[in-house]
Amino acid sequence: MLELTMASVSGADAGATAGMLMADAPSDPGAMLRVGRDRAVCRLATPDDWLFVSRVHLEFLCGPDGSWQVTWLRGSHPEPSAEVRLTLAGQPPQTFPYGGTAKLPAGSSGELVIQDRTGPRTVNVGFYHEAP
Repeated sequence: MLELTMASVSGADAGATAGMLMADAPSDPGAMLRVGRDRAVCRLATPDDWLFVSRVHLEFLCGPDGSWQVTWLRGSHPEPSAEVRLTLAGQPPQTFPYGGTAKLPAGSSGELVIQDRTGPRTVNVGFYHEAP
């Protein structure tokens, strides 16, 4: 099972935890959770006017062996309007590359932070991947 939490935070709300959204999916091959502005395909959706977040920004996908990976999907622009940092528990934050993919070890937890390059707004996506 993969569990996600998401909070959208603007500069005025820094430190607030209100408005947290949650989603989960079993570790079945092909299971998918998406984060972005498009409510039709994303289980966790950001405010519509937060254009630094793509329509589908992050995609969590379960592989054939029950392991999960996350991909920052490339959008229609050659350069993104955001920066993304990935932190796995017990490790320092790392810059997550545009179009990059990272495996989420079973039994791990961490956070992806989508930061607007033009203002003090972030989308914080926490995750927990249960061990089988």
